[in-house]
Amino acid sequence: MAIDPARLHPRPQFRRTSFELLNGIWDFCIDERAEAKVPHEISWTRAILVPFSPETASSGIGDTKFYSAVWYRRRFASPVLSDDQRLLLHFEAVDYRATIWLNGAKVCEHEGGYTPFVIDITDALQTEGAQELVVRAEDDPADLAKPRGKQDWKLDPHSIWYPRTTGIWQTVWLETVSTIRIGSLQWSSNLERWEIGLDAIINAPAKGKLMLHVGLRCGDQVLADDRYEVICGEVHRRIALSDPGIDDYRNALLWSPSSPTLIDAVVELRDEAGQLLDAVTSYTALRSISAQGDRFLLNGRPLNLRMVLDQGYWPDSGLTPPSDEALEQDVLLAKRLGFNGVRKHQKVECARYLHWADKLGLLVWEEMPSAYRYTTQSIQRLTREWMQVIERDRSHPCIVAWVPFNESWGVPDLPESPAQRHYVQALYHLTKALDPTRLVIGNDGWESVATDIIGIHDYDGQPERIGKRYGINDIEEHLFERERPGGRMLLLGEDRAWKHPIVLTEFGGIALTNEVDTWGYSKTSTAEEFANQYAALLAVVRNLPALAGFCYTQFADTYQEANGLLHADRTPKVPLEKIALATTGSLPDQDIHTAMLWRKHLMNHGS
Repeated sequence: MAIDPARLHPRPQFRRTSFELLNGIWDFCIDERAEAKVPHEISWTRAILVPFSPETASSGIGDTKFYSAVWYRRRFASPVLSDDQRLLLHFEAVDYRATIWLNGAKVCEHEGGYTPFVIDITDALQTEGAQELVVRAEDDPADLAKPRGKQDWKLDPHSIWYPRTTGIWQTVWLETVSTIRIGSLQWSSNLERWEIGLDAIINAPAKGKLMLHVGLRCGDQVLADDRYEVICGEVHRRIALSDPGIDDYRNALLWSPSSPTLIDAVVELRDEAGQLLDAVTSYTALRSISAQGDRFLLNGRPLNLRMVLDQGYWPDSGLTPPSDEALEQDVLLAKRLGFNGVRKHQKVECARYLHWADKLGLLVWEEMPSAYRYTTQSIQRLTREWMQVIERDRSHPCIVAWVPFNESWGVPDLPESPAQRHYVQALYHLTKALDPTRLVIGNDGWESVATDIIGIHDYDGQPERIGKRYGINDIEEHLFERERPGGRMLLLGEDRAWKHPIVLTEFGGIALTNEVDTWGYSKTSTAEEFANQYAALLAVVRNLPALAGFCYTQFADTYQEANGLLHADRTPKVPLEKIALATTGSLPDQDIHTAMLWRKHLMNHGS
């Protein structure tokens, strides 16, 4: 039976039952020069389908011209609240600077186009009639000092940059909560001690004793049923699990792409009399990420990374997925193509994508969308938003690496500028401080100054040259001293930590196209030629002992960039099994698991 889309929770790891989506038709207005500052200055002459941005066809607007601000209005009925309840208004993402009014009163301002924010609107509610919500989103299309990812600053998309995304582009929703409630949950795991880490923040007055009840379950097996006293509004615990001892039982509980075992969690907040005040359902997983010498390790064992670059755009809806089924399909398609991971490129993907990656077993490298100027303002903006990204997503087991910079974008003078090198190093160490459980690639592509993995971008279209470059014995002297993929040095500074794992994090980019206005790093005109070139290149790359893995460019065609393994609508350019065979060299057991998931997906949603 199909699931009602209105019941799909926007935050799969922090679910309460009392929520309502506000997606749908809103009043709308484009303010080209951002002249209006308050709602009464706006004439509501158009309608838009939220959460699609006005640049997209799915929004019903489809306006890709330059404009600096947009306005939204919607009326909604407030749920009936008891004296001990509050109403929260959530925005999953609004690009770039949002101002929110409710019933004429300004209730919030937020800056940052890729991160969520929440507003307690209880005190601004009217006691009678509908509530009027107005949103102003200011987004200067020429501002290169803000994190903008692949959003083009030119009028028409060019090269590897795509149409802009203005305003609301992820879900808007309401949530009824208790005044005394669980504010946030963060999960982690430690395999050495066979523990699940829990960090909870409680929103509550200082008086009164509160207890947090935590239940962990894997299938029918109860792993923990614990109670902890809330101290100073916080709970920080390491939940020891019973170690099964035998490897077969231990491995069955571990999360991996071939066996994505999740641990369901129910977290309840109770007063000292045992009365239930709040309850949240969530999930976590047991798994570890590390690097040892030149290898990437998952759960203490070497894993060869087979990743694909994923821009996360759809033809009609831009950065916003057209449906939850589309997110599930993207995860399954990546696995069906033979990959065990994706590098989400210049986009912070919505939490429901990460949920499907958690559930179906797909590794994710999460990358911060770049700013393109190096200024004090750009440093402040990107750092603040990057911290919010990590805060939102660090509990997802699928995420195995953080990438704050790509190809020196926003730090264009790294070889000559100590200040810019310090900036990259600072974000590397800040990321490690916020999340010491994952790997961090400080600047992916080249000019590395602080990293756990050396990521290299190399679009040489000749497999034999790729094989010679990365198949040599003396890596330090030849690759890091003499080679310049992309025309850049691979390592900077005195600490030439070349013994880190090496991953070819961008290569390939073979386009299948006969159109003159499309783009790729190399071009083919027939599906057979495309398949043969991909197979020849992968036959070399996947067998290079110097590499800990690879990331092929790219998953799907994206606007004018036609170098995807799939067309933009996700139809395959050649049979999926043929690509998977070239990607892996065989059809391993993992593909049996993936095929089962794919059949289930088709049964539920059709082809």
